[in-house]
Amino acid sequence: MNRTLVVMLKEPHPGRVKTRLGRDIGRIASAWWFRHQTTRLLRRIEDPRWRTVLAVSPDAEGMTSRVWPAHLRRTPQGLGDLGDRMARQLRSAPPGPVCVIGADVPGITRPRIAEAFAALGAYDAVFGPAPDGGYWLIGLKRTRAIPPGLFDSVRWSSEHALADTQATLPDYRIAHVAMLRDVDTGADLK
Repeated sequence: MNRTLVVMLKEPHPGRVKTRLGRDIGRIASAWWFRHQTTRLLRRIEDPRWRTVLAVSPDAEGMTSRVWPAHLRRTPQGLGDLGDRMARQLRSAPPGPVCVIGADVPGITRPRIAEAFAALGAYDAVFGPAPDGGYWLIGLKRTRAIPPGLFDSVRWSSEHALADTQATLPDYRIAHVAMLRDVDTGADLK
């Protein structure tokens, strides 16, 4: 089956991306960091073993942006909170396993992504946990229907995000891969 890796990202406009980081280092510096972090990430993770898709926001601007590599397929994130937008990507991807990642995790590499897809050989879902209680990756095998309540009542940006999300996947066999740190604040840059 074909594997799809979805990278959730926003156009790097000051004040509209990495706002918590922007409070610590400045809006322009945080937008600059995100743009260059994403550029490096995309170079590191492209691989013939999976199809890389950019889930862009804002929708119209992201679809025509010249910031991101033109050869990568793009899809709009659409409206709603993070859960709504990620669920849309998980449901609309072509048949086969799908992993969704954020673009603000410097430790993501090809071997980390390959590890997650490999876990989906034996498990229904996979998570890449983060030290703050969230996660940097969610993946679904998609051999059964995705629960309609996926991501319902998840307390985003909290220490409960991973546990809350796992609770929306009843009876799923869940694997965890490497714990990686995302960058939300100036302290996370160190």
